[in-house]
Amino acid sequence: MRKTWLIFSQAVTVAVAVLFVVATLKPDWVRRQPGNGMPSIVSISQAPFVQPASLPAGGTSVGYSGAARRASPAVVSITASKAPARNPHSEDPWFKFFFGEQGAQQREQPQVGLGSGVIVSPEGYLLTNNHVVEGADDIEVQLPDARRAKAKVVGSDPDTDVAVLKITLDKLPVIAFGTAETLQVGDVVLAIGNPFGVGQTVTAGIVSALGRNQLGINTFENFIQTDAAINPGNSGGALVDTSGNLLGINTAIYSRSGGSLGIGFAIPVTTARQVMEGLIRDGQVTRGWIGVEPRDLTPEIAETFNLPIKEGVLITGVLQNGPASSGGLRPGDVVVKVAETPVTNTVQLLGAVAALKPKEKAVIGIQRGDKALEINVTVAQRPRSRAPVAREE
Repeated sequence: MRKTWLIFSQAVTVAVAVLFVVATLKPDWVRRQPGNGMPSIVSISQAPFVQPASLPAGGTSVGYSGAARRASPAVVSITASKAPARNPHSEDPWFKFFFGEQGAQQREQPQVGLGSGVIVSPEGYLLTNNHVVEGADDIEVQLPDARRAKAKVVGSDPDTDVAVLKITLDKLPVIAFGTAETLQVGDVVLAIGNPFGVGQTVTAGIVSALGRNQLGINTFENFIQTDAAINPGNSGGALVDTSGNLLGINTAIYSRSGGSLGIGFAIPVTTARQVMEGLIRDGQVTRGWIGVEPRDLTPEIAETFNLPIKEGVLITGVLQNGPASSGGLRPGDVVVKVAETPVTNTVQLLGAVAALKPKEKAVIGIQRGDKALEINVTVAQRPRSRAPVAREE
């Protein structure tokens, strides 16, 4: 028995030794082959490369280059210069003695402002902001293809901060009008303009809010708010959708430093287009006016006057011999409707009255104490405003 165990031990030792030598010198002899019910072992270097499904074929990235390519040729840079008032002392010998000839000339250098604009017709009409060209004596437009042209002001509307220019050049690129009414918060938009005069720049963001008003920027406010970077020099530039269609005219930013903080405002293309058509056709924008001083009706005011309504516009003042006064409107009345259009705040009243046609009668629905009345007012034409923040209607 002892002899048998010794033989078995020696045999096992020899077998292990032989297996070790074979595995070391000829590993292929002992590798498991596929098909025998055991998984095959494949080294990483032998594994075929599989491209991740999330990456586009060919390595191309998804972006908005198509929209930028379609819209950018129609977005121009605007240089507006204003000749300074001549210094009455510039020829005074003592003035020249203290400041010198060069100092006197420096004080008479023209003021130059930079902005942007958008070509909207083959005839050469451009949309921009009124504040970009207001008071300018000389306006020059530069296209992305380096062509330059002098521009003339067709008309401007301080109430919406829109101006229309015209240039004379052949084969002008024209931007396509989009539909601002279908915009939703979260939609991607691009801002194109000439910030700080560095040259045409495209920035991307989303629509942050719609219908922004009561900001004290213009009289008629219905802004598109976006976080696409808008900086000084972008004024008058284009806000476009991902197809390159014009949605708005960039006009203002909220900033404490002068640079973009991610809160920019654009005039909807619907408003800009209506203003443009009026300026081209009539040389001015015709709006209705009734001559009242409005204020939002608050719950506290409604309770003080013991009113049965909670929404409307309180009339705090009426222009003597104006349209509203002639129609019988009084201070203390609350306007709830203008020509079948309900109004609940001053912004809505402003827009509803502006939409009325001058010289036509309009029915104004009011609440006077505990009585609901309707009065007829002959609408007048709104005077041209010099102060964009005026609120009188």
